[in-house]
Amino acid sequence: MRGKRIASGAALTIGAFAVTGVLLAPTALAVTPESATLTADCGSFGGGEGTLTATQDGTAATMTLTSTAITAPIGLGADSIASTLTLVKGAGGTTAFTGTKNPAMAAGDPVTVGPLSGTVASGDSLEAFGGSLKMTVFGITITCTATGPQSPGPFVFD
Repeated sequence: MRGKRIASGAALTIGAFAVTGVLLAPTALAVTPESATLTADCGSFGGGEGTLTATQDGTAATMTLTSTAITAPIGLGADSIASTLTLVKGAGGTTAFTGTKNPAMAAGDPVTVGPLSGTVASGDSLEAFGGSLKMTVFGITITCTATGPQSPGPFVFD
């Protein structure tokens, strides 16, 4: 009987800690929208529609760009594209997201870069139109610019 009381007490204690942890856990911050579409012009390297996906964890944020319209001109290894995505702040200025993250791509595959890391502040409103994406592959820099505002609108960070 004593063993059952100890086990019950331990279960209650663990349950109390779990509830306390849930109640005291920091609230997850959210960026809205989580994704937006845009149309980009990459000069002689092509262009077309792409999707930006955003995440946020406190002041740390990431952006990933995927596009079936923009394709890899040659086969590329994983993490071989150095990228800088510059977004325009609604209040003025810019925010840069950088990194060398990308999946391996065969020639003709859709381009994906990211997640690219950046820092945001609560209330930041970021838009691709007016900014740029610079990708450096084998020493060649490809610059893409949005041809209009992203849809459904700018990313707003909590």
